Amino acid sequence: MAQPAQLSFQDAASPVMEELLHLHDHAMMIVLLISLFVLYIIPLTMTTALTATQMADAQLLETIWTILPAMTLTLVALPSLRILYMMDEVNNPYITIKAIGHQWYWSYEYTDFKDLSFDSYMVQSDSLSPGSPRLLEVDHHMVIPTDSLTRMMITSEDVLHSWALPTFGVKVDAVPGRLNQTTVMASHPGLFYGQCSEICGANHSFMPIVMEAVPLQNFGSWSTTMLDY
Repeated sequence: MAQPAQLSFQDAASPVMEELLHLHDHAMMIVLLISLFVLYIIPLTMTTALTATQMADAQLLETIWTILPAMTLTLVALPSLRILYMMDEVNNPYITIKAIGHQWYWSYEYTDFKDLSFDSYMVQSDSLSPGSPRLLEVDHHMVIPTDSLTRMMITSEDVLHSWALPTFGVKVDAVPGRLNQTTVMASHPGLFYGQCSEICGANHSFMPIVMEAVPLQNFGSWSTTMLDY
């Protein structure tokens, strides 16, 4: 969860988010080098006397300043494409969960179980337990097992929503009449918070997402309890 005055990303909770953080650092290093080079060239051109003012062309120079930017873009594009394909890969998920956006709450259906579904509403400020984050806590957490691939099917029942969990590097639009797909894998147990990231009406700010990652054996106990309930 983000902290007050935090400037960097939240800690990664999935392998995909770890890769996204590495890509960010890689791209920022390239941007830093380009920025330093430009900042060096600007005062240099302002203080250096002009030479070769009669030069009509410089094919070698033009070749260099064409090839170098192309190589720089390639250094950014190749890792980006790798992660893009990694995020789209769905290979033998352990469970499938359908998230349905409503005005203004989420519903979750565990499609591998016969009768396991529930609604998830934000807990009002006057009902919060001590230590719970305001505007982020819900009455029913979406529970997934750790170290297991979970397929998320996301849709909406009324207007556009967006199912977003920053610590997992996930942000998928919930569109009425359309089923979008992504995968998540929690690398460690914990509570992970997100929010609807598409303006969806008056109470857009009040439909948070809470994912609880638990060990596989605990997930089995939780699902049995929910089915009995």
